[in-house]
Amino acid sequence: MRATGFGVVDRQDSHLVYVGSGCVKTSEGALPDRLKLILDNLHEVISQYQPDQVAIEQVFVNINPKSTLLLGQARGAAICAAVLNNLHVSEYTALQIKQAVVGNGHAKKEQVQQMVMRILNLTSCPTADAADALACAICHAHGGLGLGRISTVGYRMKRGRLV
Repeated sequence: MRATGFGVVDRQDSHLVYVGSGCVKTSEGALPDRLKLILDNLHEVISQYQPDQVAIEQVFVNINPKSTLLLGQARGAAICAAVLNNLHVSEYTALQIKQAVVGNGHAKKEQVQQMVMRILNLTSCPTADAADALACAICHAHGGLGLGRISTVGYRMKRGRLV
């Protein structure tokens, strides 16, 4: 079973509010069928929550090239779901996301989950995939071209900081 997490947050004044999260799960089967399932399910998520923007984690080069390629294809399906709904897509590295949420670009998954719970005032810990997606949404809301409307055009990231 493979999972693609999603997370939706909203900004109310200076606070971020949890709206929803979950995972799109795919089982074994042909790759095109799994990608269609991701595309269709994320289209439903977008229809249900009506976001203004989408943030997605950039793919990293894994030790296993096949895994990296499959992850990239799943990201492509997620990006297609967003652009088919006329939504702007922003991308962030895992380092940027962890830096924005935990304050440490090399934080562990458990630390990210705990900070997501604190930032969004959740009563229970989201699954790892949903927490990663919520962390990406939090990162987007705190900067970039996100809900905070802080433009980063002309800047680049170096060691988790804008330069």
